[in-house]
Amino acid sequence: MKNAPNFELIEFTRSKTAEQRGLDNTPLPQALENIETILAPGMQRVRDLLGCPVIVATGNGSGYRSPTVNRAVGGSETSQHMQGLAADFVAPKFGTPLAVARYIARHADMIGFDQLIAEGNWTHVSFSRKPRGEVLTAHFDAGGTRYTKGLA
Repeated sequence: MKNAPNFELIEFTRSKTAEQRGLDNTPLPQALENIETILAPGMQRVRDLLGCPVIVATGNGSGYRSPTVNRAVGGSETSQHMQGLAADFVAPKFGTPLAVARYIARHADMIGFDQLIAEGNWTHVSFSRKPRGEVLTAHFDAGGTRYTKGLA
């Protein structure tokens, strides 16, 4: 990818859920454009800041999700993953997902994220043309997922 030399498109479109369930996860044209012009360059900034590789689409995490895949994983109906604007990732050489989220939050001005969420086993980051810089922590329990402002 010309705006993200350390990434390939497949890293943002691969989905274990799609593979396991035989679901199509091909991005629609607008989502593909978002991946190439907004998400991938944003993730390149994340990688450059961390100074080590980042792995997208790990475990149940993902980059792009088709609406069918998003429903299959229980994603929000307004998930930025469906627009090609969000990625769940890990950076094991840097540290835990929480350590990664804290570092990115401290350098928000360099990254320009829309949302940054510490989600337990991975870090979620999204980008948009008008980034909000929202920082959240996900909490998982029997009642579902709830979010609190800031990083726990």
